[in-house]
Amino acid sequence: MIRPPYLKKNDKVAVVAPASSIEGDALRAAIRRMESWDLKVVPGEYVFTQYHQFAGTDAQRVADLQAAVNNTEIKAVICARGGYGCGRIMDAVDFSSLAAHPKWLVGFSDITLFHAHLNRLNLMTIHGIMPINFPPEGTDNESVNSLKNALFGKLKSHTASRHELNKKGVAKAVLVGGNLSLIAHLCGTKDALNTFARILFIEELGEYLYNIDRLMTQLYRSGTLASLAGLIVGDFTKLKDYETPFGKTAYEIILDYVSDLNIPVAFDFPAGHREPNLALYFGQETLLSVTEEETIIYFS
Repeated sequence: MIRPPYLKKNDKVAVVAPASSIEGDALRAAIRRMESWDLKVVPGEYVFTQYHQFAGTDAQRVADLQAAVNNTEIKAVICARGGYGCGRIMDAVDFSSLAAHPKWLVGFSDITLFHAHLNRLNLMTIHGIMPINFPPEGTDNESVNSLKNALFGKLKSHTASRHELNKKGVAKAVLVGGNLSLIAHLCGTKDALNTFARILFIEELGEYLYNIDRLMTQLYRSGTLASLAGLIVGDFTKLKDYETPFGKTAYEIILDYVSDLNIPVAFDFPAGHREPNLALYFGQETLLSVTEEETIIYFS
């Protein structure tokens, strides 16, 4: 995998919105936060645009992302938010220039699609907090600090509390993943996630429990789970159920599909759609250690 250069003082970073629209004041505050890191932030031309639920038309969102990818002075592309819309523009963006001029791409949720595509191109990316989720000005939180450390090359490891459903073990492999729904939707496409002998991370927001089961069925039947080296299960937030309960929690559902695999499995890792959303290097060789006491992730 190609690791883009870590950021340094006075580097330029782009902020683009490839999916849903974002409220302008929140984005400007996040930009000021990143400028306080001694970065020069370059907003996309259409980043404050709204076209129905999207941050501009498909063509406008493509133009902003393509400009950020092509500009060799830009060292990182920060996605302003997820939501929905990345899949509509995936095939219109040419990422080929990143082979010669690699740069970080940052985001999560709908940005999973870009993580999968770039990781398939052997480029590392950062799964982490986006400007829409930044805390109010004048305050920091663990998610923002984690992202800053990841961008500047200071992120070395994470430690998480034990969970009763964890499966103990150790795995050393490349880390990939993202949002469970998006990973399932990639099955059968040219960007289907390569999970062979890799550690998979998954998280989810707002789904019905029966649909968590359906998504896991898709991963199981497609072979996505068959050759995993390890599994990290992040936040499964704001889940829903019907009047007649499904009968299992999200984590119990997931365990059903990996219980027969001889791999370490870590549940309730603090990354996803709530605080803290700890930054992860996708495409990086990672050591996952799950013991009786804790889960530790080491980045090489």
